[in-house]
Amino acid sequence: MSAYDTLLAEAAGRPFAAIVGWPVQHSRSPALHGFWLKQHHVDGHYGRLPVKPERAALEELVAFLKKTPNARGCNLTLPHKVEILPLLDRIDPVARRIGAVNTIVKQPDGTLEGRNTDGFGFLEALKYNAPHWMPDAGPVAVLGAGGAARAIVASLIDVGVPELRLVNRTRETAIDLAVALTPPGGQRIVVGSWDERSELLQGATLLVNTTSLGMMDQPALDIDLAKLPHTAAVYDIVYVPLETYLLAAARSRGNRCIDGLGMLLHQGRPGFEAWFGPRVDVSAAQRHAVAADLGA
Repeated sequence: MSAYDTLLAEAAGRPFAAIVGWPVQHSRSPALHGFWLKQHHVDGHYGRLPVKPERAALEELVAFLKKTPNARGCNLTLPHKVEILPLLDRIDPVARRIGAVNTIVKQPDGTLEGRNTDGFGFLEALKYNAPHWMPDAGPVAVLGAGGAARAIVASLIDVGVPELRLVNRTRETAIDLAVALTPPGGQRIVVGSWDERSELLQGATLLVNTTSLGMMDQPALDIDLAKLPHTAAVYDIVYVPLETYLLAAARSRGNRCIDGLGMLLHQGRPGFEAWFGPRVDVSAAQRHAVAADLGA
């Protein structure tokens, strides 16, 4: 039985969406969407769909979504967020600017629209967990320059952060991101070398880690927080584990800390609402349920 047949059998004729990636078994999106489906008494299904990182496999995914009447769309995780772009019928302006898609919504006419909700999820979790942080208060340091970093940098620009300090292990990738997202006559994006990452924390109001460093089975993020103000917030978008080495170190010196689970939960809201209808919020009960699914 193919992965598509398995998903159809699980949905059993109900409206459905899924998380698409390679690999995808680690994703906790089914737990967060399953919570909302149950909470709002929606007779729908959200599953997992492993899709190989090949053009033909993505074309098969697009054809499946279009031809299956009860398919509502999907979420995309690594490594498909960029490669899917040319295969979709429409890309919304936010996703076009970021250059990546994490949500596909099937329209009433059967066409597929690509959206990006990562920036929305990042900001919503930031506002909830660090309500006193003000975008215009000073510089923000961002580690990493991948797809998530692009969405986060774009969202920080949009809320008025005056200066972004961007550091990536491959500096050329950070330069490309800065060139693509720097607004004409707008905020500065300062690209530093990876060796400068600790120095660039001087005077920052927020530190964001978008790299995989600190994730389970990955090396810890090696950074000296000595120059980071104690009033700064520290945000690690990793959510396995919830308490990374970075957050533990920041918490021990009194910084307000934000883990990656909040971003995961909030980025799912727009997709769920588009696929299944009800407006949803992130609750403590949902966070507890998803954290339990993580084994946290």
